[in-house]
Amino acid sequence: MKSVGIIGGSGYTGGELIRLVIHHPALKLDFVYSTTRAGKAVTTAHPDLLGSLNLNFTDTVNPEIDLLYLCLGHGNSRAFLENYSFSEKTIIIDLGNDFRLHKDREFGGKQFVYGLPELQREEIEKATAIANPGCFATAIQLALLPLAKNNLIKDAVHVNATTGSTGAGVGLSATSHFSWRNNNLSWYKPFTHQHLGEIHQSLQQLKAPSKLFFMPQRGDFTRGIFATAYTPFEGSLEQAKALYQKYYASHPFTQISDEEISLKSVVNTNFCFLHLHKYENTLLITSVIDNLVKGASGQAIQNTNILMGWEENLGIQLKATIF
Repeated sequence: MKSVGIIGGSGYTGGELIRLVIHHPALKLDFVYSTTRAGKAVTTAHPDLLGSLNLNFTDTVNPEIDLLYLCLGHGNSRAFLENYSFSEKTIIIDLGNDFRLHKDREFGGKQFVYGLPELQREEIEKATAIANPGCFATAIQLALLPLAKNNLIKDAVHVNATTGSTGAGVGLSATSHFSWRNNNLSWYKPFTHQHLGEIHQSLQQLKAPSKLFFMPQRGDFTRGIFATAYTPFEGSLEQAKALYQKYYASHPFTQISDEEISLKSVVNTNFCFLHLHKYENTLLITSVIDNLVKGASGQAIQNTNILMGWEENLGIQLKATIF
């Protein structure tokens, strides 16, 4: 059993990570750190864990834990690690964006490995620190990796992706308020979203052109990302499907569907479902994930399994509820 500490456990991502850790057969939750809720029961923030967990939030840490997960707001992980020291044996997995780019990956004697298993599995196996990908970045990269790997991105890629309200975090804002979000749809950060940096980095790693036009949208649902990407493609639909099937043959959580896909098929799971459609000389790739699971906490557990040498799907064999 590996001991686990979670930093920033009162938010949506932290809550999902707690759920996955306490049901994982090889992990034991040691502490959940929260400065705003120290001393209060974890179930006060996550009532869905009532009956599954009897633990209070704390504002102290155990520096000897085996695994440390950082579920802090973007930009806060580095500051936290500057103030708290952990054992050399402690593996750090950051679910924020502090260490995802190559220029930021060195910290405290550790080198953070970008944790997209479908691209970086061999590097993850040897890692002592992981920078978990962003949720939009995960959905978009999984839609494009087979094309990039085979030098088949010849022109700009246009992406439209809609995320649920949990993607904005647990803190209330004008655009996450129920009265504004319900029965509504809007875009934000057009062409400039912060996840573009890591997407470009991965495409450049595969020596693929990385001109993306990305339009992120806020949906009036709570969980999941529905993304569509399209770009010129000279081959047939059958050739595209064969390309994607071959690339993801050894990756259990990315599946290619012959049928059209919908968001609810992956919500509450660690899966990414992809669907391909050809119109004239344009290939349309649809990608759906749960932003809190495959886009965050589930992928963190997937990375843990890989670097520990465990079965990749250990503890994250989750089924969607589509009805």
